[in-house]
Amino acid sequence: MTEMTDRIDPADLVLYDTMTREKRPFQPIDPERLRMYVCGPTVYDFAHIGNARPVIVFDLLFRLLRHLFGEERVRYVRNLTDVDDKINKRALETYGDKITKGEMSLNEAIREVTESTAHQFQTDMHALGCLDPSNEPRATEHISQMIEIIQLLIDRGHAYVATGAEGDEVLFRVESMSEYGSLSNRKLEEQQAGARVDVEDHKDHPGDFVLWKASDHTAPGWDASYVVDGEEKAIFGRPGWHIECSAMSREFLGETFDIHGGGIDLVFPHHENEIAQTCCAFGVKRMANTWMHNGFLQVEGEKMSKSLGNFITVDELLRTEKVGGRSWPGEVIRLAMLMTQYREPIDFSVRRLEEAEAVLRRLQRRATEGEDKGDVQNVVRPLLDDLNTPEAIRVLSDLSGATLAEALTFFGLPDKADVSGVDEAAIAVRISERLSFIAEKNWAEADKIRDALLTEGIRLKDGKDPETGERVTQWEMV
Repeated sequence: MTEMTDRIDPADLVLYDTMTREKRPFQPIDPERLRMYVCGPTVYDFAHIGNARPVIVFDLLFRLLRHLFGEERVRYVRNLTDVDDKINKRALETYGDKITKGEMSLNEAIREVTESTAHQFQTDMHALGCLDPSNEPRATEHISQMIEIIQLLIDRGHAYVATGAEGDEVLFRVESMSEYGSLSNRKLEEQQAGARVDVEDHKDHPGDFVLWKASDHTAPGWDASYVVDGEEKAIFGRPGWHIECSAMSREFLGETFDIHGGGIDLVFPHHENEIAQTCCAFGVKRMANTWMHNGFLQVEGEKMSKSLGNFITVDELLRTEKVGGRSWPGEVIRLAMLMTQYREPIDFSVRRLEEAEAVLRRLQRRATEGEDKGDVQNVVRPLLDDLNTPEAIRVLSDLSGATLAEALTFFGLPDKADVSGVDEAAIAVRISERLSFIAEKNWAEADKIRDALLTEGIRLKDGKDPETGERVTQWEMV
């Protein structure tokens, strides 16, 4: 898509910044080295569709930035969280004897426990048309960097050691940072007793959060030693949730970088606390120049939860009939997500999937039929306005032929339907049912089957048997 670079000015890119609550022109710190960090999943279990939305959103932004500034100039880091009490517990239960005997380290045990779920996450994201990030670090690989940052916070008066219910903890002192709460627009005085903050006697302030927590003999952990008031204090334990991203973003992108992204649910406390740790440890004014957050996702109008029975993993969508009585191609799921502008809430439903599939198959037909029509740049331009994907998708309908195929590829969508995995026997049954309806002159039901197959990318072609003169139906992927 090099032909677009000369006619689209990267300076026209405008992104909404959660910190300033306004759209702002995107101005990279260094146009030769753009840097973006996005919070990835906790690889305790399979990724659900809520996990998939930010991956798809920021994959599209990654593609856009690479196009505007050059592929080699953009670094995209998305972490894998494999430090989690549930993961640690499972690792200890499964490999405790080997860890005790020195035959396996805790990190190795965690890797064994999480390898399959991490691989499943990557496989699922590939199926959704997402590129691999430039780096995909694991939290367990950066424990020493976390310990280093925590020591810096202690040295600068932003952290302290106190004894909690499980033993010694290193806590961040929120009152030490006057700007704390800027991202979420929360004031410290609102975080008192009864303000959805756990009140614990060992904390100086209810909002103080854990940087490092002791582990007893029944829980796994890592050796750490901190110098507090000139005295060395050893705390065998594990890191808090927030510190990992401060460590990994610094390792790969530096102390201040261009874009930090994630779901809107991460604004507080996760991203707020990341900012506090990074800015106070390194003495910088900003962790990221632009903070971007995608909106919430509901399922059929309700919050997704296991208790409601509407909790859906990406794997279930791709490979089972849990949703709508059938499986759904990854490109259909991707388009269903992108049909809503990323900051808006999304209602994920069977109807939305059906609509996305119909739109995609229609576009794929136009991409493989007819002459080239339109200008791919017209699809890119709406994305310059804070990733206005609904408008960009509308513009796709103005294109055809190779031009449309190129635009679909840019969107991470295939330019023609994938014929692999097609259940030919099931198609034959539906064709037989349709022929029965035609014989009965029940045209409405016959048309329903034809139209349903078309939305799945299967086009029926009616003809006559040259010998018997009877109607015969063949099919093809479109």
